[in-house]
Amino acid sequence: MTGRIEGKVALVTGAASGLGDAIARRFAAEGAAVVLADIDADNGKALAAEMGAGASFVVLDVTREDQWIAAFEEIEARHGRLDVLVNCAGITTYGSVEEVTLDAFRHELDVDLLGPFLGCKHAVPLMRKTGGSVVNIASMASIRAEHYLVAYNAAKAGVTHMTKSVALHYAKAGTGIRCNSVHPGVIHTPILDKVLAQAEDPNALYAEWLALHPVGRIGKPEEVAALCLYLASDESAFATGAEFVLDGGSSL
Repeated sequence: MTGRIEGKVALVTGAASGLGDAIARRFAAEGAAVVLADIDADNGKALAAEMGAGASFVVLDVTREDQWIAAFEEIEARHGRLDVLVNCAGITTYGSVEEVTLDAFRHELDVDLLGPFLGCKHAVPLMRKTGGSVVNIASMASIRAEHYLVAYNAAKAGVTHMTKSVALHYAKAGTGIRCNSVHPGVIHTPILDKVLAQAEDPNALYAEWLALHPVGRIGKPEEVAALCLYLASDESAFATGAEFVLDGGSSL
């Protein structure tokens, strides 16, 4: 199948690299006009230029409400609508409850939980014009905790339950908007290398990650992008408030 989201307008946060990059590329390949958002303007602009006329870039620090509002205003001025929002921007703070500082814990929550909250909140006026789909990137870490990811576990667990609350509100308010969460296992992206760099023994940590996945490997960004495409499309029109797990069996 091709053109599965032909004519839709999609905003993808964290689009300058990793999962966001893969999701934005797949959406564009399936016919969407894609707005890439990131704090990394250089890579974001370069990727949008590479993707061609159907792609554009907006600078967005997902922790800043004013920048979210400005991004939606720009999308409305350019496209007049928004059909899909993927809250993908995120960080991973390594450390146990004794090791992580208060500032680091707050920053994790600001990016990974407050960011999607602001997106879900301020997307409504524009998205309710046509209805649409919000996809929040959570994690297997919101289902299965690790001792060295206290801040990340907390943030992603919050995203999971917030998604359900948002989905209920969208439905009861008659917005025509759906909201679902995606729960990847360990995926090979640049953020993975950053987490490894924080570990005392990166090789041992990587081996531990491999062992978590019964399928015997870690995931690929393109596999997450394929699931996000399904949720962005009308094929998933009856799905809302659901957890879509894509973790190679690691949460079993």
